[in-house]
Amino acid sequence: MSVQSLLGNFALILFVLMVVTGVIWFLDVFFFSKQRRARADAALAEFDSRAARLSADGIKADAGSAGGRAALESKLLKQPAWIEYSGSFFPVIALVFFLRSFLYEPFKIPSSSMVPTLLVGDLILVNKFTYGIRLPIVNKKVISINDPQRGDVMVFKYPKDMTVDYIKRVVGVPGDKIVYKNKRLTVNGEEISYKTLPDFLDDENLTYYKQLEENLTGVDHKILNDERAPSFVPNPDNFPHRELCSYNAEGFACTVPPGEYFMMGDNRDNSLDSRYWGFVPDQNIVGKAFFVWMNLGNLKRIGAFH
Repeated sequence: MSVQSLLGNFALILFVLMVVTGVIWFLDVFFFSKQRRARADAALAEFDSRAARLSADGIKADAGSAGGRAALESKLLKQPAWIEYSGSFFPVIALVFFLRSFLYEPFKIPSSSMVPTLLVGDLILVNKFTYGIRLPIVNKKVISINDPQRGDVMVFKYPKDMTVDYIKRVVGVPGDKIVYKNKRLTVNGEEISYKTLPDFLDDENLTYYKQLEENLTGVDHKILNDERAPSFVPNPDNFPHRELCSYNAEGFACTVPPGEYFMMGDNRDNSLDSRYWGFVPDQNIVGKAFFVWMNLGNLKRIGAFH
């Protein structure tokens, strides 16, 4: 399932706006404002000289001459509109760029591959520094902090299209042996435990799905199974490290290569994930999803999730 940010390539747009407004702000502080000050000083000197000549000739200055001088100075020092707006927007744009690049970034859930954990329309926050500090735009890690853990809900760049953000749950970390047989997970030979929950009603399709609580090596979360869907993976891609995976009528088995992760959606039979298009390299990671901050159709959705 793809996750769209609030605007298409918003990070790049924001960066360009920050650079443009920042350059204008810098030029105004260190160049344009000094030019305006010099012009104002010259005009005020001429104003004062004229007033002095009139006084010497016995001509009394207008009562409003002092106000005229102040008005003249204010007019000459006033920033042009394009500089004024740029200077006002620059700190705001810079703050937003810093927050969403290094701290938290908002995303919107557009499809149902993470149901029941995340619903269509959920507006979520992603922690950008949990897994390390990355340079914005190029997404290059410069400081390592933590590695993704099994059970994390993670946003990452879709390996087949780096302009698209996806969200899935981390099922396998580097070196793990993942087996998915008859819709049940085994990790490194350890069978994952499941607890049956009441069936889940899909309001959009008016369909019930089997709902389970899965304990993924210590992380409890809900998943859905569609009993009408087959256990096998139809038509997996020829992805990198495809030789580390084997497929059969009951499911598949994969060994996760170094520096990569195996991702699956919680809506197991309605999710295009690592079963189909392969592993997620570390350099594709965007951050850890952790909070629903708004769902306009259901305010009860607001809160943390795991």
